[in-house]
Amino acid sequence: MTQAPRQKILWADDQIDLLKPHMLFLEEKGYSLRGVANGDDAVALLEQEDFDLLLLDEQMPGKSGLETLEEVRRSQPGLPVIMITKSGEEGLMNEAFGGQVQDFLVKPVNPAQIFSAIKRIFEGRKIQESQLSRDYIQEYGQISTENMENADPERWFEVNRFLTDWDLKLDKFEGTGLEQTHQDLRRDLNHAFCRFVEENYQGWAAADPRNRPLMSPDIFSTFVQPFVESGRQVYFLVIDCMRLDQWNVIEEMLSPLFSATVDHYLAILPTATPYARNSLFAGLWPSEIAEQLPHFWKEDPKEELSLNRFERELLGAQLASKGLKDRNYKYVKVSNISQANELYRQIGGFADIPLVALVFNFLDILAHGRSQSEILQEIAPDESAFRSLMASWFRHSALYDILKSLAKSGAMVVVTSDHGSVLCRRSALVQGNRSTSTGIRYKYGDNLGCDTKQTLRIRDPLAWRLPTERATKDYVIAKENHFFVYPTNYHEFEQRYAGSFQHGGISLEEMIVPCAVLDPKT
Repeated sequence: MTQAPRQKILWADDQIDLLKPHMLFLEEKGYSLRGVANGDDAVALLEQEDFDLLLLDEQMPGKSGLETLEEVRRSQPGLPVIMITKSGEEGLMNEAFGGQVQDFLVKPVNPAQIFSAIKRIFEGRKIQESQLSRDYIQEYGQISTENMENADPERWFEVNRFLTDWDLKLDKFEGTGLEQTHQDLRRDLNHAFCRFVEENYQGWAAADPRNRPLMSPDIFSTFVQPFVESGRQVYFLVIDCMRLDQWNVIEEMLSPLFSATVDHYLAILPTATPYARNSLFAGLWPSEIAEQLPHFWKEDPKEELSLNRFERELLGAQLASKGLKDRNYKYVKVSNISQANELYRQIGGFADIPLVALVFNFLDILAHGRSQSEILQEIAPDESAFRSLMASWFRHSALYDILKSLAKSGAMVVVTSDHGSVLCRRSALVQGNRSTSTGIRYKYGDNLGCDTKQTLRIRDPLAWRLPTERATKDYVIAKENHFFVYPTNYHEFEQRYAGSFQHGGISLEEMIVPCAVLDPKT
């Protein structure tokens, strides 16, 4: 069997001759060592030969360790460096780490210390991956043997957190071999979650809010209203179509600015903007909006987005219903970059407004735009890449700048979404007439036909708190990762929507939504 080549280490120290025992110890551990007595020789040798690691003394006559490091970084920015020094002064350590050293050791050092530091660099990732696999298998074993159909909503929230936490961990450690196992587990859990929702949703719809999980109509009264009543300024920020894994990416960037308390809730069905977001702002179920505020509910199957024209008015109606009619509020919807930049310029002028509601539509636009753009599909072919794309947008967005500004203002911020999205993989046939609505994951119309293994068919909309104007009106809602196609033009619809992010159906990704209360650290 051919042995793997020994990893080469260059050691630069003005007392290199005194370090022979250390070098022999490391060679016995399987490394190949070369020693030089100054920084110039180290730089020259690195230009002639390839090394896997540089051990660098900070205090050398002539060129110092930091000066040597600066030269090395210009020619070999990716070479791992361990700096060794007589001083543990914080300023020196900061300079060293600023120069991108991987570790920092203070003399005197013994061979075991150096070996440990080298092992962390060469084998740290392998050790982490091994521990990662053990941790995953342990948690996987517990969840995979659990009867999740009998779980309560809080347990489903925990399981979804487990899935999304591991989504992010596996993003950082590609090639662990766990990816397919993780996707299989998510598929099985989504299957069980759909049955769980089918069996319990009507009970939740009929129950007192205190006897059901948090759902869309409860979010304002639970998280925003207490701040309005107390007199502390609060921003209610709705990022349309934001999944829990995407929130986790944002939360990491916001951690230096805010202390976050994160809860979860169940988005109502259909998990689509006209229903779920109207419910957030009205504090009502769709059937209640249609009954109590009919002038703000204009259901049109051909113009479904027009249903969200009245969010400002619905919020005002909710404040009035809770005895807060006298509280001043502002509502702003952002759907493009120029509107976002304009909001950032204006945000300082909102300081005297008790409640500011902001809706950012970027993620929803990105998800829909991806299905129509080959370039976006290539950039973000799966959930992991879509998370990365979303993180890049947020890091450079006006929204991030706005949140930085709010952190300085001392205002509370409640961040949530109306629903998430799911990556559609499988087509499901649906039959309907020309008056059927156009959604990809949900439809309503007269006497709709579908396969109930792939979809939820709702024949009694009022029992699900959905509007009904006639006895023949049905809703059909896609389960798991299915999307609707018609028997006519079947292949055209399948080609267009397979592999696209959609919402409106029943899945963990769409229904379990994060809601975070952000308290500025300043």
